[in-house]
Amino acid sequence: MYNIAIYLYLLGVAVASLFDKKVKKMWRGEREAFEVLKQKVDPCSSYVWFHAASLGEFEQGRPLIERLRRRHPEYKILLTFFSPSGYEVRKDYGGADIICYLPLDTPLNAIRFLRLVRPVMAFFIKYEFWYNYLHILKHRHVPVYSVSSVFRPDQIFFRWYARGYAKVLRCFTHFYVQNDVSRELLAGIGINEVTVVGDTRFDRVLNIREQFKPLPVVEAFSEGRRVFVAGSSWAPDEDIFIRFFNSRTDWKLIIAPHVIGEDHLEQIMQKLGRRAVRYTRTTPEEAREADCLIIDCFGLLSSIYHYGDVAYVGGGFGVGIHNVLEAAVWNMPVIFGPNNGNFIEAQGLKSNGGGLEIASYGDFESVMNRFINDEDAVAKAGTAAGQYVESCTGATKKILSEVHL
Repeated sequence: MYNIAIYLYLLGVAVASLFDKKVKKMWRGEREAFEVLKQKVDPCSSYVWFHAASLGEFEQGRPLIERLRRRHPEYKILLTFFSPSGYEVRKDYGGADIICYLPLDTPLNAIRFLRLVRPVMAFFIKYEFWYNYLHILKHRHVPVYSVSSVFRPDQIFFRWYARGYAKVLRCFTHFYVQNDVSRELLAGIGINEVTVVGDTRFDRVLNIREQFKPLPVVEAFSEGRRVFVAGSSWAPDEDIFIRFFNSRTDWKLIIAPHVIGEDHLEQIMQKLGRRAVRYTRTTPEEAREADCLIIDCFGLLSSIYHYGDVAYVGGGFGVGIHNVLEAAVWNMPVIFGPNNGNFIEAQGLKSNGGGLEIASYGDFESVMNRFINDEDAVAKAGTAAGQYVESCTGATKKILSEVHL
């Protein structure tokens, strides 16, 4: 049944690629992956394979990649992505020797891929459970680790009708999970090679903070007034905070939307009632005089949070919030929408007072008015956010202390 579903999915992707640019990039990238591997794989080298579905999962795997590379320069790193939102942003990442898409998990693709690469070890980040790849890796006695994974009772592995598919989990050598609930769920289906280590993203955001480099345009923009940073925002998020800040001339606003397309950027500009400039089209001198700075490129958000006093992380009025840790590590309050229940880090921030959930414009207005009128409240919530991040670091070290090449 799994393979039938995969072939049907493959057909659907082929059709969708005719109409959707993002799907077309993925379709083409998966088909070209074998040529990339044929050209770049060194048959005399040993490869450690990291697979991340998208950009967020890559950020979870990145601390492991970089620490393993420092410890074991004799091994080469293969990094694969499933989504264009990961590959297109990180295809030039210098920490890996080969970067490509992962061909879809058909039996033939899995055989061809693993014959070309012959990895000595593999790391699958968070939610990656590809049946054919994993079974072949197990058959070849290649150690495979699931990193920063999270399991919930409603997942297919724990349904009575999916016991057959759940066997894919037995292909992993060890699970390094984020919480005790995940460990208990796996134990319930007989999987005990599990260690609770937390989330490697905490280590990643701490590294980002330590390696911070100034951004002259943002630095000039942020001078003189307090700054609100909205990261990974969608239209429903923007409708709320833009409405509020259009009448707050004592604050500056930085918007880093999740979707950077001309249509969306134009929508943001039309909603704004204050002077706005785009990051790639301005200078420090011009930015200093503006009220709103729109980030129209990728890769800067984690550093931009450094310049904020209060942060908002988008996605909570849609499929789910984005990375709140990138903001929290800078010791500032983090506001987000209601769809955050499946995000452990959001629950942790809410519990210690560093994160604040809103469900409406009225909620947002209430939170911001409190912060505007009480600087101590901002400082207290910001300190709590930073302390939460600091308290949860160390997952990378724990994993690599047990994994031996």
